[in-house]
Amino acid sequence: MIPLVHDLSGETVLVVGGGAVATRKARRFAAEASVIVVSPTFTERLRSTVDRTVGDETDDDETGTDDGRIELVRQRVDADDVATWIDRAEPALVVAATDDPTINAAAEAAARERDALVNRTDVSGDRDPGSVVVPATVEDGPVTIAITTGATSPAVSRYLRERIETEFDGIGDLARLSGDVRTELIERGVEPDTRREAVRAVVRSPAVQKGLQTGESNPRQLADGIVERVRDHEDDPGDTSEGQ
Repeated sequence: MIPLVHDLSGETVLVVGGGAVATRKARRFAAEASVIVVSPTFTERLRSTVDRTVGDETDDDETGTDDGRIELVRQRVDADDVATWIDRAEPALVVAATDDPTINAAAEAAARERDALVNRTDVSGDRDPGSVVVPATVEDGPVTIAITTGATSPAVSRYLRERIETEFDGIGDLARLSGDVRTELIERGVEPDTRREAVRAVVRSPAVQKGLQTGESNPRQLADGIVERVRDHEDDPGDTSEGQ
């Protein structure tokens, strides 16, 4: 499988199932997409974060959340009618997250027939074409780091995520700073090779990283100094002969 970043803004994600795994998936995708969750029962965590619950037992409570729009439909889903829900929702992605492999398989098959992506949560390891794996992620400003073991070991994914969160604390600030430096150098017409070397030096500078993390120094001034030293070296590498 080849990792890709997919923009789900304005799309619909259909989650079949209402347990703990379905809850995590729904909350994750609701940050960007409209999510419909179909299940006879839902976790309390999922219920507490929805905008609206509809179905056989209607609860019109609406809560403002940071998780976007999640619509709960309280209904039992059988393997025979899961395709109807996919036709009704027209989702870009179907998440098969029940504890019944038969229903999950039916959701997967119906999604494929309708050219929708599918994430089947009860399958690990090798996936069929069209399947997606939802990675563990570390997000800091413009930086998103994704970790996946192909659903083979969620424990390893969590371990790596925790290590990365600690190791690269504040990486978003570094990305913004280096992006600003790069943009400025492009606007100044600096040659690509020199520009890349200068930005690389800024990103790898322990002084810049420390300045961003502690605030003890001005990281932009440090970055500008590094850029000028790189440019001076490129313009006048100097004579390395001894005695002259």
